Amino acid sequence: MAEGVDAFLEHGYHGTGIKEVLDRVRVPKGSFYHYFESKEAFGAAVIAHYAACLGRKLADALASVPDPVVGLRRFFEGLIAEFEASNYTGGCLVANLGGELEGSELCRAALADAFLGWRDGVADALGNAQARGLVRKDVDARELADGLIEAWEGAVIR
Repeated sequence: MAEGVDAFLEHGYHGTGIKEVLDRVRVPKGSFYHYFESKEAFGAAVIAHYAACLGRKLADALASVPDPVVGLRRFFEGLIAEFEASNYTGGCLVANLGGELEGSELCRAALADAFLGWRDGVADALGNAQARGLVRKDVDARELADGLIEAWEGAVIR
């Protein structure tokens, strides 16, 4: 899955061939099709894998500190460090593929699930921070999370 993420970040969904991914992981084509019906099914699985990794990073950042605001800061600092380490290439798989996969219902559903999972995790942390008086309470935590993630995505695209 990680090689699929890397390939999609480097070349996009349409620019990545299954043969390229199979060559990277040294897996025969028959084995691939044993697990995935199609490139589209593989794409959805790669998106789900990316979302799970992002969710773990968020959970780890939040678990490492008692303050959810500090945890969110650490999470985004970690993403920044990864982005810097990649020499600002690749970006965010969810955002990248969002504009590329409008014709695939399966992948669009996986992208929506990925975004909502990320948003809900950030919103939970912000809701916790609101309950502690660390973040303003006059705006719903989901709206704040949407704004924070949209600001992040805008910065990554730029």
